[in-house]
Amino acid sequence: MRIVFMGTPDFAVPTLRALLDAGHQIAAVYSRPPRAAGRGMALRASPVQREAEQAGLAVRTPESLKSGEAQECFRALQADAAVVVAYGLILPPPILDATRLGALNIHASLLPRWRGAAPINRAIMAGDAETGVLIMRVTEGLDAGPVCLEGRAAIGPDMTAGELHDALAPLGARLMVKALADLGAGKLAFRPQAENGVTYAEKIAPAQARIDWSRPARRVHNHIRGLSPYPGAWFELDLNGKRERVKVLRSTLTEGRGPPGTVIDDRLTVACGEGAVRLTEVQRAGKTPMPADEFLRGVKLRAGAVLG
Repeated sequence: MRIVFMGTPDFAVPTLRALLDAGHQIAAVYSRPPRAAGRGMALRASPVQREAEQAGLAVRTPESLKSGEAQECFRALQADAAVVVAYGLILPPPILDATRLGALNIHASLLPRWRGAAPINRAIMAGDAETGVLIMRVTEGLDAGPVCLEGRAAIGPDMTAGELHDALAPLGARLMVKALADLGAGKLAFRPQAENGVTYAEKIAPAQARIDWSRPARRVHNHIRGLSPYPGAWFELDLNGKRERVKVLRSTLTEGRGPPGTVIDDRLTVACGEGAVRLTEVQRAGKTPMPADEFLRGVKLRAGAVLG
């Protein structure tokens, strides 16, 4: 089929590749505009834009799809369907109505649980044992459209958001290829989402990444792995007379007690409101991630030290 692909981050790249491998014609790729990034704040194209350009595809990066001109340009592509994967812009009704068969979206949760921007992070932070991906029809409501296909995935007790992301992205790509085949054959069946069990996966605010050691250890552990590797849960530490932020990328639950935030042994075990967590991988500001034992060789944290 003739497809308009709309996506921005790494999560969307496997689907773009899968559509090309399946023989679909990509009329155009829509992605968010390049953003300033890195120390030099140079403009950096999105992962989807880079992948599309390497494949020789036409790429469009509008700031908005609300103008009549943008909508007419989209309509002129005369596409059979649009495929949307973490695009990042709201699709107004004229865009939704501009293709012959409508727009299909991959959402990384088992809707109606975790509608919104950060379903992978929120599922782990909440301690969910299972999640998945759904193919749904895009409507005006926030992730509220009818669904057609789903794939499920277990969330291991120490699995990070990055690991879950890497498991769900190819799963979603395979489902989308099947959905388009069924859509083209006229046999893709949709069902409305359940009215009960709706939750919202709000975008992670910077302040929410700070670790609250007063929480029970399991919640602290889920918080750490739910934000790893990005944006990264963090605490502050006085190093060389300066306050430095340290990200925690991996942890594990363990036994121990003490005032919340206190290091209770020589293995970077930290007491929480109930129980304790052992920090196993951390990242200092401007440094690469490192195991806890390597971190402790450079930063002397003895039992009794308090993490901010």
